[in-house]
Amino acid sequence: MKSTAKTVDEYMAEVPEDRKEALVKLRNTILDNLPEGFKEEMGYGMPGYVVPKSIYPQGYQCDPNVSLPFMGFASQKNDISFYHMGMYADQALYDWFIDAVTMRNGKKPNVGKSCIRFRKSGDIPYELIGELVAKISVEDWIKTYEEKFLRRKS
Repeated sequence: MKSTAKTVDEYMAEVPEDRKEALVKLRNTILDNLPEGFKEEMGYGMPGYVVPKSIYPQGYQCDPNVSLPFMGFASQKNDISFYHMGMYADQALYDWFIDAVTMRNGKKPNVGKSCIRFRKSGDIPYELIGELVAKISVEDWIKTYEEKFLRRKS
């Protein structure tokens, strides 16, 4: 569910009480492991972590006025969703994370086009998310983005 909150703190204040603890823990896990250079901000109606334009002035190819997105999370209607673009750009990283979550929870996670959905807050693998967050630096993400996603003009 897209939020109209202007700041991450506003977003966190409006999440349903039954999800607040899980979302605070998820946010703190991300912030505790976030490599230097990424910035927390609202984007696409949810908290996100981006390469700011001060580091990557080109911005995002879909909207050059927007900072380069990397990951985010959201309280959706039926679940808590975690988005990590780096994982979708690197099959080995994706396989590692999905396999680790499957081993931890005893079942494969609900994976969408660009997210992993957790119906129960107890299924959120905070420690694995922390490891995942720490694996890609700003420099690595920019390089991967330019190699795999940037639409080059001929």
